[in-house]
Amino acid sequence: MEDVFVEPEQRGKGIGKAIFADLARRAVAQGCGRMEWWVLDWNAPSIAFYRAIGAAAMDEWTVQRLEGDALRALAHAALQA
Repeated sequence: MEDVFVEPEQRGKGIGKAIFADLARRAVAQGCGRMEWWVLDWNAPSIAFYRAIGAAAMDEWTVQRLEGDALRALAHAALQA
């Protein structure tokens, strides 16, 4: 799943919790031991929601991104190896 987004006017109605509960049921049914996702550090309302459903921050991890020229350079280097 790429994104979970509830329109602002629909928030507070249990929609987000229902979505995450369904995802959790699917994860458990498939034998998954966890769910992970990313949230921007300034998105306090979403972070509060995640804490309310029992999620914990993984502060020791950082997101890494490879794109643009660096992505192409690495792809080209792999062809040379």
